[in-house]
Amino acid sequence: MTKSRNNAIALMLLSGALSAQAAAQAPAPAQPTATSAWCAGGKTINFAGLNWESARLLTEVMRYVLEQGYGCKTDALPGNSIAMELALARNDIQVFAEEWIGRSTAWNDAAKAGKVVGMGEIIKGAVEGWYVPEYLVLGDAKRGIKARAPGLKSVADLPKYKDLFQDDEEPDKGRFLNCPAGWTCQGVNTQKLKAYGLGGSYINFRPGTGPALDAAIASAVQRGRPVLFYYWSPTAMMGRYKFIRLEEPAFSQACWETLTSQNNTKPCGTVNPPNKLQVGVSRVFHDADPVLMALFDKMYMPADLLNALLAEREAKKIDPAVLAQQFLKRQPAIWQTWMPAGNAARISASLK
Repeated sequence: MTKSRNNAIALMLLSGALSAQAAAQAPAPAQPTATSAWCAGGKTINFAGLNWESARLLTEVMRYVLEQGYGCKTDALPGNSIAMELALARNDIQVFAEEWIGRSTAWNDAAKAGKVVGMGEIIKGAVEGWYVPEYLVLGDAKRGIKARAPGLKSVADLPKYKDLFQDDEEPDKGRFLNCPAGWTCQGVNTQKLKAYGLGGSYINFRPGTGPALDAAIASAVQRGRPVLFYYWSPTAMMGRYKFIRLEEPAFSQACWETLTSQNNTKPCGTVNPPNKLQVGVSRVFHDADPVLMALFDKMYMPADLLNALLAEREAKKIDPAVLAQQFLKRQPAIWQTWMPAGNAARISASLK
C-alpha cells in the first residue's frame, strides 16, 4: 500500500510539473488589439503643425501613439491656428491636437456645418486671461521690489496705469502684449481692447511668434519690470513665475460673440468662457475610423503634469518629439488607459 501510494504521488507530481512546463512554453493569450481602417488603407494622418508648446507636445505624443501602436503613417503641416482649422474643415488635415472649443469663428462655423468634430477632453484645468506679474501688485521683498500698482485688480483699472506699462515706441501709451498674429486669441484680445476702451491708451503689440511672446514676458519678469500681457495655461511660463490674472466682466455669451467676430464694431467685454480643450478632427476622418475616434475620446493629459513637462522641456531644451517619448516611458498608467492592451503592448515594446 505504501509503495503504491508513493508511486501515485510521484506520478501526480510529475504530471503537475509537465503541465506547468507546458503552460510556460505555450504562447501567451492574444491581447485585444484594435485596427485603424484609415491606416490599414495606407492613408497618412496629417496633423496641424501648431506652434504653441503644449500643442506641439500633444501632437508628438499622438503621432507616436498612432505610428507605434496602430501602424499609422503621420505628418504635421505647419500653419497658424485659423489656417489649420480651415484646412481641417476641408479634410486637408485630419487632426488638430489642442482645439480650444468655442474660441474661433473658423472652428465654430465648421462645427455648425458638420465639417469638424471635437473629441474627448485632452486637457483639464486650463485657464487664460490678461496677466501682470505678482510683484507689481504685492511687491517682492526677496528681490527688493516695491508694489508699484497695489490698486490694480481689474481691466477697468488699466487706463490709470498706462504710464506704468509705457510702450517703447509710443511712450504716451501703455503696451499690451497680445498673441502673435494668426492666433485665434489675437483677434479676441484686439476686440477686448476696444470693448474695454483701451484702444486710445494702449498699443496692441503682437509678437511675431509664441517664443517671442515668451521672451518678452520673461525678460520683463527677470528684470522686475512692469508688463501687461495675455497668457494661458498649461505652459512652462505659468509654472515658473507668479502672475495675477486681472478681473474681467462676468461671462456673457452675447458679448463673447462680439469678441470672436472681427467685423463687430461695437464689442462688449466679458471674461472668456469656461475652457474646454478637445482633439479636433475632420468629419471625413471621424466617420471613416471609429477605432481612432475611440482613442481620441479617451486621451487626456493632467494640466499639472503638462506644466511640469513643458517646464522641463524649456529648462533642458528638449525636442518635443523626444519629450513625448519620455512622457510615454514615465507615465504608462496614464496612456495605457487610452487604448486596448494589444496596442499598448506595441508602444511599450517600441520604447525599449
